[in-house]
Amino acid sequence: MPDMPAAEVQITAELVRAMLVSQASRVIPDAAALPLAKAASGWDCELWRLGSDLAVRLPRRSLAAPLVVHEQRVLPRLGPPIEATGIRVPVPVFAGAPGEDYPWAWSIVPWFHGVRGLDVPRALRGAWAEPVARALGALHVAADPDHPVNPVRGVPLAARAEAVAERLSQLRGSIPTQLVDVAEGAWSDGLAAQPWARPPVWIHGDLHPGNLIVGDERVAAIVDFGDVTAGDPAYDLAIAWLAFDATGRARFRAAIGDRTDAATWMRARAWAAAFAVLLLVQSDDNPDYALLGRETLEELAAERSGQNLAVPRTT
Repeated sequence: MPDMPAAEVQITAELVRAMLVSQASRVIPDAAALPLAKAASGWDCELWRLGSDLAVRLPRRSLAAPLVVHEQRVLPRLGPPIEATGIRVPVPVFAGAPGEDYPWAWSIVPWFHGVRGLDVPRALRGAWAEPVARALGALHVAADPDHPVNPVRGVPLAARAEAVAERLSQLRGSIPTQLVDVAEGAWSDGLAAQPWARPPVWIHGDLHPGNLIVGDERVAAIVDFGDVTAGDPAYDLAIAWLAFDATGRARFRAAIGDRTDAATWMRARAWAAAFAVLLLVQSDDNPDYALLGRETLEELAAERSGQNLAVPRTT
């Protein structure tokens, strides 16, 4: 099972500082003096904290280079409606260009104070349900015709059937058979559901509790829009199982309300299963995300064992 891909460029404090000074000094006058420290490294990008309120986001491999460009192009358009709901997004404050020692676009973005939603126990996340639902209501609107295209996010489930079947096969024998069967059942139910037949809407494309920033027990921000695209909103609605327990999920689904039908929820369950399986197959070196995958399948299993799957209605 694969670990995190190796970085293709060695990103150092000296490299980041040099690009800040050469490109961003006009926008960030203190670019040469502000404290700078590496804050996080994911599969695609590194994040370096700059001072107390900014961060530098840089791709660490060529496959991820377009993701930062997508954020630079799309977030100035999508950010304000989402932020009007009370949740912030990392709209770039500066769009950096490739340099002599660094080959890709990079950004300076706001730094959001708080912790990852992933670090908050699932049972304590219920208060996030309504705010996240409102943010998705602002995001899931008709997309521009020239939206970024993502070949695996928000697409019809049938387009990913072969890849998901292969991952399910890989999991057999490594986790309890019941959980693999639950994932397979949720995926099959989604494949059988009516597909999305309306115009594509904007979707985040990587919405899970690791990309929620939480402070003072509320969701402060949704981050990492690199996979932003347009298509079936069920892809984002999988957060109902990725982030919440049964109580929080009921609140979330009630807050989404009549704008989502039963078939879309079935597809969302399928995407939750597919994402959980992906995490379990590809997180050997990241126990937090392996646990997220396991917990998500356990939520699906508990629901299937007897909980009401009907979509709650608002009154």
